[in-house]
Parts: sequence; structure tokens; C-alpha cells
Amino acid sequence: MDLTKLEILIFKIIPNFILRRVLHRLKKYKFLKETTKTQTPISFSMFYNQKVLGFQSEVYWPVHSTSLVQNYKNIYCGIETCPGFSPGNYIQAMGKIYIGDYTQIAPNVGIITGNHDLVDNRKHIIKDVKIGKYCWLGMGAIVLPGVELGDYTIVAAGSIVTKSFVSGYCVIAGNPAKLIKQIDSEQCVFHKSEHEYNGYIRSDQFEAYRKKHLNV
Repeated sequence: MDLTKLEILIFKIIPNFILRRVLHRLKKYKFLKETTKTQTPISFSMFYNQKVLGFQSEVYWPVHSTSLVQNYKNIYCGIETCPGFSPGNYIQAMGKIYIGDYTQIAPNVGIITGNHDLVDNRKHIIKDVKIGKYCWLGMGAIVLPGVELGDYTIVAAGSIVTKSFVSGYCVIAGNPAKLIKQIDSEQCVFHKSEHEYNGYIRSDQFEAYRKKHLNV
């Protein structure tokens, strides 16, 4: 969802208290109302800061002003999944990043796809990262290049994930992260929101956007 230059000009002229009252009533901006009860509610302030004032305006999902997303075209975000929504996230997509539906990312989390070569730090070793559905990355966790996490993987706060846990349904913790608990898949809740969005984009329109704009 991008704004035209005319829209940006108009939004800068109209007082914010008026925009807050009327914008969500327009079809293009229904996400301001329809994401309210989701895990990643798009507030007017976040939308305005990003899309009107221009902070990482090209990114197709809401990003907090203290987070950094590099190369958004290499990032696939599932439904209600917004890396950088929380404060202090660092999302480095030199390679490709795939994140499944309803996966949540806490503050100060890092997801990295490129690391320096051991003997020539001018070079990068790039490996994709894949994170499944309904995962939770706790505060301060770091996911390193080449890691794949299966559905319902819970990463404890402060963990450094250096290897894959493809099967999912587990809790991992530590540096390096290790398996500390299995989760019974039959007890897991696969919830869905009434209105589903991939960032700012309605989910039924996302595949068309993906094919046109993304590398993933």
C-alpha cells in the first residue's frame, strides 16, 4: 500500500485530529479499523509516520520508528506477521526471509541472512532464513543465516539461533539455542483473525502484490 504524492501532500495539510476521525472510513485505509483486534494493530501514528512522513515508506507492512528493515523485496511476511513492528528490530535480508502466518516478533529481535566471510571480511556468506507459522521470537533473540524454524517454534528471550529446528512444535533457548521442551501439536491453537492482512495488504490481494513487487 503506497500513497501518491498528492495523497501525501493532502495528508500533511489536513490536521491529524481530522484524519484520525475520517481516514478509517475510506476503503483504501480500512486496515486502520480492521486490524484493531489483531496481534499487529496498525495505529494511525504508525501509518502516518511510515507512509506520510516517509520512514521506510516502501515496506509493505507497518514498521516501528526504531526498527530497521533492509531489502524488503526479499522478505515474505505471512498473515499478521510484521518483522519490525516491535521496537528495535533489525531485519537484514541480503538473502531471502520467509515468515509464516501469525508469527510474532518481540522487541530487539534480529533476523540476519548474511555474515562476513571468516578470512575476508569484505565478502558475505548469504543464506536464506525460513520461519514457520504461529512461531514466537522472544525479546532480544537473534536468528542467524541459514536457519529454518518449523511451525510453532518458540524462541526464548535472548537466544541465539545458529541451527535449524525444522520440525517445530518446540521451545528453544540459549546461546547457541537448544531444544528445551516439545509442544504437543494437538494442543496448539491455530487461531485466525476476522480480517486477515499481510501488513497493509488484504490477504486476498497479497499474492498479486507478491508476484508484481517481491523476489520471494
